[in-house]
Amino acid sequence: MSFITADSVNWMAGKDNTLSPQEKKEGWKLLFDGTTTKGWRTYQSKPSDGWQVANGELSCKLEGVSKRADLITADKYDNFELSIDWKVAPGANSGIVYRATEAHGASYESAPEYQLIDDNGYKDKLEDWQKSGADYNMHPPSKLAAKPAGEYNTTKIIVNKAHVEHWLNGEKVADFELWTPEWQELKAKSKFKDKADWAMAKSGHIALQDHGGGLWFKNIKIKKL
Repeated sequence: MSFITADSVNWMAGKDNTLSPQEKKEGWKLLFDGTTTKGWRTYQSKPSDGWQVANGELSCKLEGVSKRADLITADKYDNFELSIDWKVAPGANSGIVYRATEAHGASYESAPEYQLIDDNGYKDKLEDWQKSGADYNMHPPSKLAAKPAGEYNTTKIIVNKAHVEHWLNGEKVADFELWTPEWQELKAKSKFKDKADWAMAKSGHIALQDHGGGLWFKNIKIKKL
């Protein structure tokens, strides 16, 4: 006789913000429970009223915000696979920063950023390295794989020592090595050229960027490598 558990029901129904039995076995951990911001705090513990949880989504508000700040994990991570679902409002811009420190005014000033943006509706012309899936200001995505504004995308970020992969909706859109001579050359041409410590940390926080709001996240999970 077999029994159907609550975990298996959630998995078969595709319930958001839950882990399947197989994911638990593989070592995945939920970073967002769907109801609270437990496990998260603002960057440098700055005051912010820009984040909210509703309907199983963690969102960065577009309007009615007096103080903004990025949201970061309480824990730090070194080598990991991160999976996260996200959508943007028309014209919105944000990013996921990984191995972030709190040494500068904003999270992206310390570490690589996986770009999230409305590729088709952003108000300004975008450079390739500004488009969804890019390693911001460093490596453009190899293809445009984001869905239109208002539709959910699935991002995967793999960071293993110096090796980094960006995935978007099942497509690998960036693949690079940190700290190589080629990487150093790109950095020297980027806006981070004067920040000697940028992207040098081997462990850090996962940060969700508040760049004016209009972002929703769910199914945030991580597996240590």
